[in-house]
Amino acid sequence: MAEEETKKVEVEASPEEKEVIPAPAPPPAPSPEEEKPGGKSKALDIVEKVAEPSTEKEDRDAVLARVETEKRMSLIKAWEENEKIKAENKAARKLSSVTSWENAKKTAAEAELRKKEEELEKKKAEYAEEMKNKVAMIHKAAEEKRAMVEAKRGEEILKAEEVAAKYRSTGLAPKKLFGWFGA
Repeated sequence: MAEEETKKVEVEASPEEKEVIPAPAPPPAPSPEEEKPGGKSKALDIVEKVAEPSTEKEDRDAVLARVETEKRMSLIKAWEENEKIKAENKAARKLSSVTSWENAKKTAAEAELRKKEEELEKKKAEYAEEMKNKVAMIHKAAEEKRAMVEAKRGEEILKAEEVAAKYRSTGLAPKKLFGWFGA
């Protein structure tokens, strides 16, 4: 019986955790002082022997209960870790999805911006060409007006020379000297 008590008890747990729990220590052997020859009756010896197995069984039950509790705690811890990993993986997938969506939207917005910039550049070039044409038309109109003014000036000078020649030939003075003074 003493040999059985000193053996170690292996308890089956999860494959990752196998614990070796020592069996409860045997009760101490009575010292020679405690033993009194003829002081104990046989009935007490029997009671003590019966009492010993029950304490051993109680110790064994306590150890088994503790092992069962540890096993349960180990399973709970494994479940908790598994749930945490699942939550982290789910969050990583969602973050990846959000990042992908963000990149797609950014790319689309940048493409639209480039398209608008190209349209604006095209409109700017068209407007610049239109303004150049307008400036050219204004310059042409101004040249025509200058030519008309020059032609009219030439006609008026010629007319003035003819009238002056007529006055010289007739000897008469002009009726109006400058436009606002009367003669």
